Amino acid sequence: MNALIFVVDTVLSLLVYAFLLRLLLQLARANFRNPLAQAIVELTNWLVRPLRRVLPPLGRLDTASVAAILLLQLLATGVTFWLLAGVWSPPGPLLLAALRQLANAVLQLYTFVVLVYALLSFVAPGTPSPAIHLLGALAEPLLRPVRRLLPALAGLDLSPLVIIIGLQALRLLIH
Repeated sequence: MNALIFVVDTVLSLLVYAFLLRLLLQLARANFRNPLAQAIVELTNWLVRPLRRVLPPLGRLDTASVAAILLLQLLATGVTFWLLAGVWSPPGPLLLAALRQLANAVLQLYTFVVLVYALLSFVAPGTPSPAIHLLGALAEPLLRPVRRLLPALAGLDLSPLVIIIGLQALRLLIH
């Protein structure tokens, strides 16, 4: 039973992350001609396209993507609870747990993005790749304000460390 819970939770969590990436890349105005961005769009179109027919965007906010994320997170939380407890969760606690898990997923995703972006800047500085461009589109809006406040020390940019510590502190507050 534990293996089934693990597999179901992992698959549903990866789907939530894919939809989160789609939404965050849209909000960051990333280049969607990037092959990785195109792959994310193709992976998530099966749910976003039908939702777009009934949910128009609100400015820059793609409400269909937001609805898809919320639906998938509710499904993931509900199914995981059902597999663990053998009963369906009441709607109120289910919604609260799903929103908490979604906030945690956003913080985890940004932690991963900033960490990988920082590591790639050490390993392969100045090397253009589709992954670096997408990671930069997501990470730079967080890093820029910290860089303005915290200058580089002896050429070392500590802004990723500050951001990661802040994101982890936020995750602790959520729990």
